[in-house]
Amino acid sequence: METGQKYFSGLEYPGRFIIGGQIKNSDNIFLAYGITGRSAASQARRMIKREDGIWVEPTDPQLIVHGNPDLLIYPAMLISSRGMAVSNGKQTLDVLRSLESTREPVLALAHALRDWKYEPDEPIYTPRISLVFSGGFNFGLSLIKKGEFGQVIKEYFELPLVPGKGWLIMTYMGINIDPVPSFFGEPAYLEIDESRADELANSLYESLKPPAGKKDLRVAVAVLIASASNLEIQQIKIINRERA
Repeated sequence: METGQKYFSGLEYPGRFIIGGQIKNSDNIFLAYGITGRSAASQARRMIKREDGIWVEPTDPQLIVHGNPDLLIYPAMLISSRGMAVSNGKQTLDVLRSLESTREPVLALAHALRDWKYEPDEPIYTPRISLVFSGGFNFGLSLIKKGEFGQVIKEYFELPLVPGKGWLIMTYMGINIDPVPSFFGEPAYLEIDESRADELANSLYESLKPPAGKKDLRVAVAVLIASASNLEIQQIKIINRERA
């Protein structure tokens, strides 16, 4: 994934990220979710596959208790007969449930996230990022962040499926400073060459590898491939830095 490697190679700390796109020469879609972390509590996590999707859980409960469990343990991807939801927090369940009332991506996100705001992790106030897909030809992506004067800013994007392309949104801009700057602008457009979940997961994970002398902030990457027409899951691949 040349474009992705170039993009992530310049980003020391993207935080958490979501990518949604379509596999080249296929009607399959892919969803990717990744975690990077600076603190011991943030790094003491892994992703696991459950019947309803992919969850983030602690690898060391003693480290997790020093952080905020509500922000560190959550469903990253949830799957049902009506669609799929991905997010960086517990809002994932609300996003999936919203598909019971509408399958329009942006409307589903707006309905699900009406009572949500950015994370309460002062002084960063990490944005909440979410994706929804219910079949058809478009993804819905959203960003909830803290404005300059403390206001809640919500942005929604309806983005098309394009073979061999993906849409990327992150919590941060990738600069490792304090406080870390929140993501702004439109989702980034990536060229995707891989056709298998393991290939794409490996490519994303390796693209986050730090240069010599820098701390490795990688935590986990998960990739799901499914049929765009009937939402049938084809492949899932998870790479965890910590396996204990």
